Amino acid sequence: MQVHTATALAADGREISTNGNGRDAPACAACHGAQGEGRPDAAYPRLAGLDGEYLVEQLNAFAKGGRANETMQPIAKALAPDERQAIAKFYAGLVTAKIEQPQKADDKTIATGAALADRGDRSKGLPGCGQCHGPAGQGVGKTFPKLAGQSAEYIMSQLKAWKDGKRTNDPLHLMTGISSKLNDDQVAAVASYYSSLPVAAVASAKPQGSKP
Repeated sequence: MQVHTATALAADGREISTNGNGRDAPACAACHGAQGEGRPDAAYPRLAGLDGEYLVEQLNAFAKGGRANETMQPIAKALAPDERQAIAKFYAGLVTAKIEQPQKADDKTIATGAALADRGDRSKGLPGCGQCHGPAGQGVGKTFPKLAGQSAEYIMSQLKAWKDGKRTNDPLHLMTGISSKLNDDQVAAVASYYSSLPVAAVASAKPQGSKP
């Protein structure tokens, strides 16, 4: 009995990431990097280390039209459900160093972002980002993604998408309300802060051949 191509490929998310699914979905690595590190220069997000269930939910949202993106929507539709699961599992298990930003933010901007992430802005009724995304942006389950080490360019693009109503798949529309209260300087500050943080999984892992 011949195994269906989609099912066979789904057994190896790395294969789909590197070469696509052999039908209409191209290699994920073309935009997200060979190890899911992302491309800050093009605002393509880091996928390495994100929660697997969160990644599946985002792929499903792209496929069903709940999250708009002219690049990702046709790709997600071209992936079978088991292929989406395989890709998500692959990226969730990666331990990958983060890519440095094309232009590092100044310390004052990062400090402003840290304060917003920790305390929010009471004058605007704005909660601290950490209340949902966890201490130091490490994420909380499948609902609130890890932000630490994500590129500032990508974080800014998504906050703008929520502000403009182009992204609407946030639980209870929490991000829609939060992004509407952030001005441009605050968006840049929060994005700079989270992009400056180390990726915890990388910090706890020792490269092969390294000394204890």
